[in-house]
Amino acid sequence: MTLVLRHSHVAALLDRVAVLDAVEQAHSDLNTGGAQNPRPISMHAPDDGAVIGMAAELRTAELVAVKVLSDLPGNPAHGRPRQRSTIVVTSSVTGECIALIDGRAITAMRTAATSAVATKHLARADASTLGFVGAGNLAVEHARSIALVRPIDRIVVWSRSPQTVDGFREKVADMGIPVVTAESVDRVAAQADIVCTLTPSVTPILFGESLRSGMHVNAVGAAPRPDEREVDSAAMARSRIVVDSRATALAKSGDAMMAIAGGAITEADIAIELGDVISGRTIGRRGDDDITLFDSTGIGLQDLAAAALVIDRARATGVGTDIDMSA
Repeated sequence: MTLVLRHSHVAALLDRVAVLDAVEQAHSDLNTGGAQNPRPISMHAPDDGAVIGMAAELRTAELVAVKVLSDLPGNPAHGRPRQRSTIVVTSSVTGECIALIDGRAITAMRTAATSAVATKHLARADASTLGFVGAGNLAVEHARSIALVRPIDRIVVWSRSPQTVDGFREKVADMGIPVVTAESVDRVAAQADIVCTLTPSVTPILFGESLRSGMHVNAVGAAPRPDEREVDSAAMARSRIVVDSRATALAKSGDAMMAIAGGAITEADIAIELGDVISGRTIGRRGDDDITLFDSTGIGLQDLAAAALVIDRARATGVGTDIDMSA
């Protein structure tokens, strides 16, 4: 039987701590050979859209997944989200379709969880001020996830919309952490030990001249396109760069690809994967003065790690709809 899980099912089943642990283990498995995450494929869609296939295998769970991600810039004009996704999970042993899952909630939580894992392994141990460039729902999820790995006692936020900042402040009020509004992106960078860029900007919004010694950056918001980025070439050149997947970054990260094309960095600078640091194969932060930057493109293995948890919880609690696909 194939388990079908709607967005509401997935949102109710996700557990932030469990997802963080699962994503961390999955990246370690990718480094040691217990998982696979091939380079994604991309197909053109109307109006400069793209449909991306993100495949992964997690051998410990005996599962394979493909997330079909549609990135359609024309959608918002029609009242639809720019990105939509569906995750298909199959057994690597029998080939049976195990589950069909809406990808929205999983994508948000695994993205924040991956940033938190990167922060855990790359930010200074005493990093306590968290900065956000962008204050939407992804910022809320990042605040909750990163607070699990660092002693956050202050949050500094910038957004083009004051109403969005107000909404962010309300949604994280239960965390008991003061939220300060910054008048510019530069002011976020000037105050924060950890900065997360979480905007849909297609041109740089965080610049190298704003980076400070010892800070950590999670560059997250740019769509997986080689011509869109939030971080400029100078910022990439000043940073010790870590990526979720080298193959994916060199195919889909505009932050990386445009910096390489402009000669600010080379492909050799995109050599450290998050799994390398988790497993201890490579040192992430070499000292307190390093500027570390996690270039988060997003990979199918992160989706699969979270999906495996959701499937187990759904089976245990009787959530979702079973369909016989072979009937």
